[in-house]
Amino acid sequence: MENTASLFYDIPGKFEETRFEKNHNVIFKNSVEASKVVAEEIAQLIRLKQANNEFCVLGLATGSSPIKVYEELIKLHKEDGLSFSNVISFNLDEYYPMTKENRQSYHYFMHQHLFNHIDIKPENINIPDGTVALDQLNQYCTNYDLKIKQSGGIDFQLLGIGRTGHVGFNEPGSHINSGTRIITLDHITRVDASSDFNGIDNVPKRAITMGVSTILKSKRNVLMAWGQNKADIIKRTIQGDISSDVPATFLQHHSNATFVLDQSAASELTRFKTPWLVGQCIWTQELKSKAIVWLCNETNQAILKLTDRDYNNNGMSDLLAQEGSSYDLNINMFNVLQHTITGWPGGKPNTDDSKRPERANPAHKRIILFSPHPDDDVISMGGTFSKLIKQGHDVHVVYQTSGNIAVTDDEALKFAEVCNDFIGNENNDIDFAAIIHSLNTKTENEVDSLAVRKLKGLIRRRESYAATRYIGLKDENTHFLDLPFYETGQIRKNPLGAADIAIVAAIIAKIKPHQVFAAGDLADPHGTHEVCLNAIFAAMKQLKFESYMDDCWLWLYRGAWHEWDIHEIDMAVPLSPDEVMIKRHAILYHQSQKDRVMFQGNDSREFWVRAEDRNKNTAKLYDDLGLAQYEAIEAFKRFDY
Repeated sequence: MENTASLFYDIPGKFEETRFEKNHNVIFKNSVEASKVVAEEIAQLIRLKQANNEFCVLGLATGSSPIKVYEELIKLHKEDGLSFSNVISFNLDEYYPMTKENRQSYHYFMHQHLFNHIDIKPENINIPDGTVALDQLNQYCTNYDLKIKQSGGIDFQLLGIGRTGHVGFNEPGSHINSGTRIITLDHITRVDASSDFNGIDNVPKRAITMGVSTILKSKRNVLMAWGQNKADIIKRTIQGDISSDVPATFLQHHSNATFVLDQSAASELTRFKTPWLVGQCIWTQELKSKAIVWLCNETNQAILKLTDRDYNNNGMSDLLAQEGSSYDLNINMFNVLQHTITGWPGGKPNTDDSKRPERANPAHKRIILFSPHPDDDVISMGGTFSKLIKQGHDVHVVYQTSGNIAVTDDEALKFAEVCNDFIGNENNDIDFAAIIHSLNTKTENEVDSLAVRKLKGLIRRRESYAATRYIGLKDENTHFLDLPFYETGQIRKNPLGAADIAIVAAIIAKIKPHQVFAAGDLADPHGTHEVCLNAIFAAMKQLKFESYMDDCWLWLYRGAWHEWDIHEIDMAVPLSPDEVMIKRHAILYHQSQKDRVMFQGNDSREFWVRAEDRNKNTAKLYDDLGLAQYEAIEAFKRFDY
C-alpha cells in the first residue's frame, strides 16, 4: 500500500505535522479538492489489483463526508472507464432496526450515491442487515467479520468521524478489541441524525457497526472530516491521548492511517489555531490580530495592558522584536479593532470614511440582503437590517430557498385544516382536503407532494413577510427566489446548477447593489448555506465586468451556528437594548421554526436565544479587550470576490 499512501505525502505543502500531532494528516482548501485525491487513491488501488488479477476489498462509509468521493468515483467510472468488477465492498454500519427500503437506511444511501451508478457486482456488496432478528445478531456479526477475513481483509477503509469521536458507530467506551456488533447510539449522535429522521424521536437508538479491531485490521485507513463542526473533535483525535472516550484516537495505533481535512476541520489544530506556539511565523496583519486577541484571553487582560513579558512568555518574542515594543503592538491593535465598530453599516454620510469599515458615499445605498432560508436575515443580522432601513437605504431582502423542508407535517396540517374549515374546497384552487389526507396518510419513506411542499413554502413565506414588515421593509422589496437545487422535497438537495446561478445573477442585475450581505456561515449541517453562498459567488463573478459591480461590496454574516472570531471581523455593528428586542421579535414571527426546529444542529437552544447570546458575547469580547461596552454586536467580514 505504500504507493497509494504516497499520493498524500507527495502533495506540496500538505504534510506539515508538528510535535503536537500524533496522526498523519493532510489539509486541503476544500472538500472538493480533497475528495478528488481520495478517489484517485482508491482508483489507483483498484487498477493495481486488476493488473494483478486480484479482488480489491473496500470498506465504505456513509454520511455527508464521503459523498463527493463517491461522485468522483462515478465520474472516473463513466468518463475514464474505471471498472469496479473486481471490487468487494463492506460497509461500516447500519441503523437497527432498519429496512433496506427506508430512505434513511445506509443500504438506500449507498445505492443512491454509488452502487446504482457503477458496475460493481451485486453479490460483492456487503452492508450490515438491519432486519436480522435480535437473537441472531451475535452470530450474524461474527459472520460479517469472518467474511471480511475470507475476502482477504480490507485493503482500503474509508472513514468519517462523529462529534463524539466515533468511527463507524463505535461510540465512546468502545474497546480496542471490539468486533462487529450491535451498539447503543450516543445521544449526541442521535441529535446529529435527527434532521434526517424529522426529529430525534424517530432516530433508531441502536446500530450494527464494524468494531474498532475490525477497522484497525484494514491495510489502509483514510478518515475524512469537513467543516467547522468537526474541528474540536479532530483536534482531540489528532493531538490527544489514545482513549476509549474518543474511539477515533485508536487510529494512532495504525501504521497506515491518514486524516484528510479541509481548512475548517483543521482550524483548531495548534499549528493553525496558535502557530506561534509551534515555531516562527510570518506575521501578517491578520495573524498579529489573531495572536494579540488570543494573548488577551490567555492572560485575562485588555489589549492596552499587555506587557513585553506577556509576549515573551507566550511564544511571541519574534513578533515583539519585529515591532519594537508591546506599547506599539497594543496601540496599533487597539486602533484596528476600534475602527471596525460603526453604528452606520451602510456608511455614515458627510464623514471622513478613511478609518471606517464602510464608504460614506453614496449616502443612500441600494442593498441586497441574501438569506439562504426564510429566517437567516433576522437571525443573523436583524439589528443591522433595522438600522439600514432607518438610515434611509434602499434595502432588498432576497430569500434564496423556500425553506419548505423545515416545516413539520404537524405545522402544515394545522394550516391546511384551518384553510379547509374557513374556505372549503368549492371555491378554492387548492384542494386542502387532499393535502390533509396526504399528510395524515404519509409513510416514513414518502416525499411530500407538490401541493404539500407549496403549502409549507407559503407558511415560511408569510412568516417572512410578517418579520420584514415588523422591521419596516416594504413588501415590494421582499423577494423569493425558490432556487431549484433546494426543491427536492428531501433533506438531500441537488447540486448547484446553472439555473440557480442565473436566478441569483438576475436579481443582482435588477437591483444593481452597492452592498450585498450574504451568509458566510458554512456550519449549516445540511450545506444549504454553502450552496447559496456559492451561487452568489458564481453570479457576482459572471457580473463583475458590469460597471455597477465596481461599486459593490460584499459583506458576509454568520448566523445561528457560530460567529466570526474577533480578528476576522471587519465591521462590528453595536445594538442597543431596544434593537436587541426588535431583532428578537422579528425572529419570533417565524413561528414554524420556534418550538420544533427540525434542523437544530448541535445546539438545543432556540434560534432567537442562540442569536442573542452570540451577539451579547461578541459585545463582551470587545469590552474585555478594553473597547467600548455595548449591549450586543452583530459582526461582518468583507469578502473580495
